[in-house]
Amino acid sequence: MKPRISVLTIGVADLEQSLAFYRDGLGLPTEGIVGREFEHGAVAFFELSGGLKLAIWPQDDIAYDTGLARTPVSSTSFTIGHNVVRREEVDEVMGEARRAGAEIIKAAQETFYGGYAGYFRDPNGHLWEIVWNPANLPEDE
Repeated sequence: MKPRISVLTIGVADLEQSLAFYRDGLGLPTEGIVGREFEHGAVAFFELSGGLKLAIWPQDDIAYDTGLARTPVSSTSFTIGHNVVRREEVDEVMGEARRAGAEIIKAAQETFYGGYAGYFRDPNGHLWEIVWNPANLPEDE
């Protein structure tokens, strides 16, 4: 398999609430909810760097589409890493997330590898790590 991942989709309990969190609270660019004309098709996409997209899709619709039973979100099954260019941005993004309704899981602090990072959980339980790592800055910044 060639590494051609272009969309990361996370299941959400409430599509409208999640859209507001990511669009209005975190400021991620989106055209809003599309696919409402299809049963189980309503989804929102957010443009990320490098052509990657983040999609939010109701968990019930993912369960329907896959044939799997809906299960609770496990905050420790994976994290979404958001790298920033300046150390101060970690605190800025963590503040934005808190004001948008996120739960701060681990306040930003020095890391064992010489960086600075913190964790927040979105309203659906998905865990985000906000990271400044001077040894591994994003290429597009």
